[in-house]
Formats: sequence, C-alpha cells, structure tokens
Amino acid sequence: MTLTISSNNVTIVGNIKSISDYQLIKSELDAITSTHKNIVLNIKDSLSITSSIIGYFNKLVLKDKVTIYMNVGNIQLMELLDDLNLTGLFNVKKV
Repeated sequence: MTLTISSNNVTIVGNIKSISDYQLIKSELDAITSTHKNIVLNIKDSLSITSSIIGYFNKLVLKDKVTIYMNVGNIQLMELLDDLNLTGLFNVKKV
C-alpha cells in the first residue's frame, strides 16, 4: 500500500490489509486533521479495509467532527461499506 498526500487529499493505492497500513494511515490523518476538518480519501483499488481503520474513521467523524469524503475505485469495497451502512457516514462515492 502506498499513500500520497496533497493538503487534505489522501490517495491510497494498493490493498489496505496490515497493521503497518493502519499505523501509517492513522499517523498521516492525525497530522492532517490538526489543520483540516474535511478530508478527501481516494481509495483507488483496495478490495477491503480493516476493522481497525473503519473504527478509526468512525472516531474521526463521530468524535473529532471531521467530514470524510471517500472515493472508492473497487466495487467490492463499495459493497462492503454499503453492507456496513457506512456510505452515508463516510460520504462514499464509486469512481
């Protein structure tokens, strides 16, 4: 997995599957949310995301009042987020 950041725009390429992926995403988003309350996440091709990342995104939205706009490239991930009723919370769009 690789992460590219431009202001409040975060692009993730590759599968999100390991603890180190979670740690990288969390540390980078913690830095971004200190100055931005809106984040655009572009998840290009990951098939899924780990429960720890879903929990972290929930914390950002519900506790820290950060708005997430998630652009998803993979239909399986879109369906997973839809099944978990997270498409509204994370403002998910299929791109």
